Amino acid sequence: MTEVGTSAGTNRQVLLVVHTGRQDIVELARSCAARLARAGIGVRVLEEEAGALCIEGAHVVPADAEAADGAEIVMVFGGDGTFLRAAELARFSDAALMGVNLGRVGFLAETEPEAVEETLTAIERCEYRVEERLAIDVDVLDCEGTVVAGTWALNEASVEKAERSRVLDVVVAIDGRPLTSFGCDGVLFSTPTGSTAYAFSAGGPVVWPDVEALLLVPSNAHALFSRPLVTSPNSVLTVAIPADGNRAQVSADGRRALEVPDGGRVDVRRAARPVRIARVHESTFGDRLVAKFGLPVRGFRDSRTHDPGHELTRSCNVLTRGFVTVEPREEGCGGGTGEHA
Repeated sequence: MTEVGTSAGTNRQVLLVVHTGRQDIVELARSCAARLARAGIGVRVLEEEAGALCIEGAHVVPADAEAADGAEIVMVFGGDGTFLRAAELARFSDAALMGVNLGRVGFLAETEPEAVEETLTAIERCEYRVEERLAIDVDVLDCEGTVVAGTWALNEASVEKAERSRVLDVVVAIDGRPLTSFGCDGVLFSTPTGSTAYAFSAGGPVVWPDVEALLLVPSNAHALFSRPLVTSPNSVLTVAIPADGNRAQVSADGRRALEVPDGGRVDVRRAARPVRIARVHESTFGDRLVAKFGLPVRGFRDSRTHDPGHELTRSCNVLTRGFVTVEPREEGCGGGTGEHA
């Protein structure tokens, strides 16, 4: 984790990446851009989003590898999908990603809409810190061991069967040594950041994002030993596909797809370049788990008379400063809808 100083120079730039399919998100992005401009911070918008946003004075840039060059922050308005799209744009720059969650879960986002003003104040004053998150590099090799394609991921790379009607046979190896083989729907390679995403849904463990490790999670494996594995961050994780088996493909963060040649393999290792994520609020990762999953925190006896996920009042936002109180919820709050602060 790197602390950001109190001065970032005079030519400060923020790139906005926005889910323009919802008008409320567009309006929030516009208001944030106006405030940044009043603070003397330059605003960039993507060419493909400029028409929907109509932000006067914004610098329009192509959505390519240079979009975030020279920017201090890439401010993301949307859910985790929008955040992952922004991560592609910031991949080879020094810009830090800062998300405003306007999706359903939004584990990657820093703040909720009700805390945007505080977030903007932190940007204006440079009162934020930057976490460096482990990312993974993915190489696809043919049957002769030649690298034929590659990509990277912040959350996970999944090796999946190309034909839905057939099981995918795989051989799993760690650091070049075969470990086990089985038939499955696929195998996930996850980062700690991605442990609450696809890997979690497939039965993998939740890993705190500051833990340095790699995860391998089988998906619907036909085997007695198909437990998730947590390895050293310096390990090389391999899934090899027999030449006479089902065809396979790789999906990186659900955004980039690669084909695996017959008899080929996929190698995953820690990326040399981490992903930089800006943080403002003091909440811990545990606080975020409570908020996102509506976890019961009172204990068994006290929680029996409360619905899980309704133990916090609507006014208590665990993603803003001050975190969780466990006072009884207010009358009229909740009602079994599953909504929580």
